[in-house]
Amino acid sequence: MVYRDYWALSQWYAHYSRHLGGNNLFVIAHGADPMVQAICPEASVITIPRDTFTGFDRVRGRLLNSIQDGLGEAYDWVIRTDADELICLDPALHAGFREFFDKQTSRALFALGLNVAEAGETELAENEMALTSRSTAIISGHYSKAWAVRDRIALMRHGVQVKPKLVQRFDFCMPSGVYLAHLKYANLAALTQANEHRHEVAAGTEKGLPGKAWKEPEKEAARFFAEIAALPELDWDEASSKAYAELSKDPVRDTENGLVRVRSKRFGDRVTLPDWFKNC
Repeated sequence: MVYRDYWALSQWYAHYSRHLGGNNLFVIAHGADPMVQAICPEASVITIPRDTFTGFDRVRGRLLNSIQDGLGEAYDWVIRTDADELICLDPALHAGFREFFDKQTSRALFALGLNVAEAGETELAENEMALTSRSTAIISGHYSKAWAVRDRIALMRHGVQVKPKLVQRFDFCMPSGVYLAHLKYANLAALTQANEHRHEVAAGTEKGLPGKAWKEPEKEAARFFAEIAALPELDWDEASSKAYAELSKDPVRDTENGLVRVRSKRFGDRVTLPDWFKNC
């Protein structure tokens, strides 16, 4: 689901259309915008009204889960990510998405999250994929999100929602060699534009609007870049192995809300992504 985040959407479409075919992609345009179809020429674009932001996250989540359920009638698996999130498979472990999914037995899949940052590199050229020249990142428990589901599993708060009685025995699965690259901070120019829209939504008077991260997006960005600049660097293999060992087991199991998600653990290092990300 997207609104005017054209750079991120172009990254999303280029990545997933290459792996899955553009005709298998679905974009929810939050307000009529012909640019969305122009950026995603083979995708199915569904336009919804943008006349109120009341209950922003709740309404958006219910809408997307309903569409996701419908797609589950036609597809074996449904991938769902934000426009600035790319699922990357380590080619040493996975030949591609089709072969990867053929091996899965769980009903929902999680990925190890990476906050990718612009760190002094030159501005991205038009149509250049971010991961070809952005390799500085922080491994993030918060962005180690559920990203693919089947059998009518709902997504909620970066995890999955199931019946409360099923929470404790739900099969939590984070396959190795699967990463969610979050590109929010990978392009400063695009971030500045996107933050204008976030502030517009959060500054409204309706109930249930996004919180501080959208009300003060510039401050959040400044904190992120100050943090990543101050962190020591740790070798990718060591850092990713350590994070995977900690995050791929013992998830949060919230029986009251029927929620299973990865623990929002922070790691005190930055990493340089290996070269295979450039072609993922």
